[in-house]
Amino acid sequence: MKIKFILFIFVSTWLALMVRVFFLSIESNSYYEKLSLNNTIKTEQIPPVRGEIVDRKNRPIAINKLGFKIQLAPHLRSKKNIDNFNEEVVLLHELLPSLDTEKIIKNYKKVDSYYYHNFIDVVDFVSYEEIMPVYSILNLRKNLNIIPAPKRFYPYGSIAAHTIGYVARANKKDIKNDKLKELIGYTGKTGVERFYNTYLQGKAGERKIKVNANNQEVEELSHKGASEDAKLTLNIDIDLQKYVSSLFTGKSGSVIIMDIEGRVLLSSSFPEYDLNTFVNGISHKMWQKLSTSLEKPFTNKLTHGLYPPGSTVKTGLGLIYSTANIGKYFSVDCVSSMPLGKRVFRCWKKTGHGKTGLKKAIRESCDDYFYKGSLKVGIKKMSTGLIRYGLGKKTGVDLPNEFIGTVPSREWKRKKYNQPWYIGETVNTSIGQGDFLVTPFQIARFTALMATGKLPTPFIAKKMGDELIEPKLESVFDEKELKNLPIIQRAMYEVCNYPSGTATSYLSSKVKIAGKTGTAQVVSILQDIEDRELEHEMAYYTRSHAWFTTYGPYKKPQYVVLVLVEHGGHGGAAAGKIVSNIYNKLLELDYIKK
Repeated sequence: MKIKFILFIFVSTWLALMVRVFFLSIESNSYYEKLSLNNTIKTEQIPPVRGEIVDRKNRPIAINKLGFKIQLAPHLRSKKNIDNFNEEVVLLHELLPSLDTEKIIKNYKKVDSYYYHNFIDVVDFVSYEEIMPVYSILNLRKNLNIIPAPKRFYPYGSIAAHTIGYVARANKKDIKNDKLKELIGYTGKTGVERFYNTYLQGKAGERKIKVNANNQEVEELSHKGASEDAKLTLNIDIDLQKYVSSLFTGKSGSVIIMDIEGRVLLSSSFPEYDLNTFVNGISHKMWQKLSTSLEKPFTNKLTHGLYPPGSTVKTGLGLIYSTANIGKYFSVDCVSSMPLGKRVFRCWKKTGHGKTGLKKAIRESCDDYFYKGSLKVGIKKMSTGLIRYGLGKKTGVDLPNEFIGTVPSREWKRKKYNQPWYIGETVNTSIGQGDFLVTPFQIARFTALMATGKLPTPFIAKKMGDELIEPKLESVFDEKELKNLPIIQRAMYEVCNYPSGTATSYLSSKVKIAGKTGTAQVVSILQDIEDRELEHEMAYYTRSHAWFTTYGPYKKPQYVVLVLVEHGGHGGAAAGKIVSNIYNKLLELDYIKK
């Protein structure tokens, strides 16, 4: 019995050993084969080269400057390799004196570890011109890698800065949303660089290689190139941008030139700043200077600047009045002031405008007409109509994080402040003041609507590769509004051409234009002050913003030209000359045929 038991134990043990040997040699083969492949075959992603941006005439405005990045082998700071590390750092400094040695060491320390086996980036960019004389020396060093690395460059510096935008280092949030940015290291931060970033950055390629135990490449197994050459063509004319920048020297504000279908020929926010400053990272001193400036150079005022529209909205309100209960023949006797409760609402003209109908009210910007009309029409029709005309909502322009603005109403105030609406707020809204806020792009498309009866979506990009971007136009007017629109258009013509028009005396345009001036107050005027201080006598930052929005030629509208001068005072006085020069330039460049 004991012998049988011993034989059973012996046979069972051998069977178990044989089963285990079978499992390890046969069944686990595929698992260890895959593990072995992972140790010998390495997949590398190939970063794409960012697409260039050109203007409508194919002139480069954002390109990739040819250069190289420098890498050092890992584990050079170990005791046995530290001399090699120091030797490479000293050599780099000798051959390329412009490099920051301390930064090289810092970049290396940041990444180097026992577990990291790839070459480490220590210099992000050295220009082609600088590295070529020493390239052959550096390329022979076994602990150094010299790799092509393009750098974004903006040939025109600050011109159209807020529209073009810039590329800078990708942060953790950027990388979390798009892993490709970790490979590239850079991403669009503002302007069209950010809005079209996914298109411009392209797609990564892939390279499979066989490596040995020391992680050294033995053989390339496959290669799939990156998808790149994502060229973006804009509607803007960079020469026109340069010209308008020269007109705005020393001023803050915005300028937009847009055709009536929404193609943006020019969009500038002032003051501008040099885009190249941000590609490698701005210094703390420069950042402090720019970020604390009262002119707010970092703010894209085209889409992020919120201003009271002032009298620029009187055209739309006039159309709303003409189709409401008071009709197009409504008139007032303007005596310069209108008492309402404990307040007195004054017209800008001290002597009053006398008998005033719709056309005269727009031509001479009579506040009293719009005050009294608003009391009859009511805020509901006013706000509903203005929102339908494109205010208080995004325009859809291809720039990031566009602001919405505010068209005040009972519902808006109840939702935002949980407070009742007062009749005085209706009156304030009628002249584009109070809580009423718009962006320059909203007023530009609003002007195009008044010119043509169609509401366009502004768009800066003309083509993505060979794919043409088509305009988008909305029909927002009803039949009655379309019928009365010519009255508004004629009134806008008289603003710029009639002797009493608010802009006439400030214009020298060779193109017959129509438009509307606006003066947007930034400080309240106390009730007990009867003799108002003149704008040019006021402290700069208390002066009103000056609007002048136009379209031309009057008979066959082609372009909208909008100028906003911050703290410029009266719209016609501050912006009339700039608008005239722009139309004359459009004529000179054959955008408008005489």
